[in-house]
Amino acid sequence: MLEPSERAEIGIIGGSGLYSLEGIEDVREIKVHTPYGEPSDNLVLGSLGGRSVAFLPRHGRGHRIPPHRVNYRANVWALRSLGVSWVISVSAVGSLVEEYRPGDLVVPDQFIDMTKRREYTFFEGPRVAHVSMADPFCEHLRRELVNSAERLGYGAHGSGTYLCIEGPRFSTRAESRLWRSWGAHVIGMTLVPEVNLACEAQICYSVLALVTDYDVWSETPVTAEEVTTIMEKNTEKAKSVISDVVRRLPRSPDASLCGCCNSLSTAVI
Repeated sequence: MLEPSERAEIGIIGGSGLYSLEGIEDVREIKVHTPYGEPSDNLVLGSLGGRSVAFLPRHGRGHRIPPHRVNYRANVWALRSLGVSWVISVSAVGSLVEEYRPGDLVVPDQFIDMTKRREYTFFEGPRVAHVSMADPFCEHLRRELVNSAERLGYGAHGSGTYLCIEGPRFSTRAESRLWRSWGAHVIGMTLVPEVNLACEAQICYSVLALVTDYDVWSETPVTAEEVTTIMEKNTEKAKSVISDVVRRLPRSPDASLCGCCNSLSTAVI
């Protein structure tokens, strides 16, 4: 049985550039063991805006784990074992459309999966579940992220399709043009299977995507210096949005506003 001090309402998964979260009080660090191995790092627990939170850097501190080697099942399991019912995921992405500019924030509402070698489910038999991913993100949490970004003066694209590739390499120009022709808006490497597993864990999950550059369909080459500068600014925006959203979320998800907390009700065979 976990102690009350080892529980959290809200989970925050930090992506590239976000390896810690300032403003957390009563900080303590715990190691969580899962049936799927070790999470990416120890979890940092504490209080943010009067709410109990658990922070986990997806790539580990120091960015030592590439996207295709992240233990997504352990990460999601660890957060759920702490009682987390909301997860805000942060992800650095490239833009596939002119309107989504470097420095912009995006809160996707759909995704396309082009990953190849990952562990996508907790249900590997004999118990089987087929969860619906028609609307893959928590609509309640999505709206809160968009509203917070607007309230803070950042603005955010309130919809978009996130195309997830295996990585760790970037796309070829031909691939990038193909992704654009499919109607994808941003491209990244970490959304899948994190979003699938959150659904199976009946967690309300949404991603805050941070645009760092245009993908290679663009004729304008981007430099590492430009990406680093944009990443730093985006990370500060993300921290502000997260702090604002955390204060405004209800204590527990409302099934009338989203179905995330009941995703297994019609899925288990």
